[in-house]
Parts: sequence; C-alpha cells; structure tokens
Amino acid sequence: MKNAEAFRSPMEGGLGLALSPRFEEDAHYYIRGDVFIKMHDARTGELQHEWEKRNLVVKDASILIARLMKDNKEPPFGCFCLAMGTGDTGWNPMAPPAPTDTQRALYSEIARKTFSNTQFINAGGLPVAIPTKVVDFQTTYTESEAVGPLVEMGILGGNISTNLSIKNPVSPPNGPYDPTVDLTTKETLINYLSFPVINKPATSTLTIVWRLQF
Repeated sequence: MKNAEAFRSPMEGGLGLALSPRFEEDAHYYIRGDVFIKMHDARTGELQHEWEKRNLVVKDASILIARLMKDNKEPPFGCFCLAMGTGDTGWNPMAPPAPTDTQRALYSEIARKTFSNTQFINAGGLPVAIPTKVVDFQTTYTESEAVGPLVEMGILGGNISTNLSIKNPVSPPNGPYDPTVDLTTKETLINYLSFPVINKPATSTLTIVWRLQF
C-alpha cells in the first residue's frame, strides 16, 4: 500500500492503513507511533510535501500513562497538543540526529496547536465509534502558523497550560535521564520525532496525523 493510500483514511475518508499483524498479536506491551504529514499550497491546494514516519515514544510517556491510570484527578491531560520546532543549535537540518527516548522537550519550539480531531481506529485503519487501542490525533497549521525550517515535533500533555503561549517544559530538553523530576509541575513530552527539514512558507498549510497504537 502506498503512503498516499494509507494516509487517505485519517484525512480524506478513503481506504485506511491496516495495522500490522505483529502489532495486533504481539503479547508484549509497548506503544507505537506513526506520523503522517502533508503540506499544501493554501491557494491552489497543490500537494507540496508528503511523508510517513515512525516516531519515538519517550520515557516520560510511561510516567504519564501511570498517572492517568492511577486515578481520575491528576494529571489534567493525556495528549493535548502538537508542538513544532527548528531543532538544536548546530544541527544539520538535512540530517538531524536521531531521537532518543530520553527526550523531554523540543529544543527550539516555534509553534504548538491543539488537535482539531481525535478518533479511534480499527484494525483496518478506519475510524470507528467504539473505543479501540489505536487513536489518530490530527491538527492543521494554517498559513501563518509554524512558519520556518521545521526539523522536530512532539505531542505534549500532562500538566500543560491551556494557554498555548505559556510553556513549562522539563529542562534540559535531553541529557542524562533523571526519573526523579516531578512531572506534576511540568508539561510532559509524550513522543518525539526529528526529520530532514521541511521549509514551511506562509503560503502553505501543514496537516499532521499522529497515530498511536497502545
């Protein structure tokens, strides 16, 4: 199945991307994330960029899941918004370093946006009304949003402010992992992706679907 066909379900209502039997049958628990991205010319609708990549679920995601399972009082959010960034100083934008599971924040965030649509997905890759273990999170950055040389993105949640101009990440963004950091006072990075630069102009829209399989 071509990427364009696989992407039609979350964005255009066409045939979906069937989930791999490995992820349906594997007895070991883990989380998988897949990212689908499309950039269009806002005036003509021309498709300018499209790809699908596997993301990395970071260590802090496990802590957030444990908190969500513990009770219904804390934390306030699971997956809340998508953040885009331009990467660390000195990176080669065409070949940024591969992400690691110790990532705790974006290096240089320039935009974040809440999800415009979330939906459960069945084994055939199609949206369904009943709960499943697969969820698609979708958002679109308009012409004036996330403009620049994009090389990193991630989903944020936990104790994140609903005022998206207020940022409270764990610092530093990456380094020796300290599991004793109190995440109840911070926003939580759930998963992370670095990628060769996408130069988004102020004349294009950028739509991302982030699919999580639990």
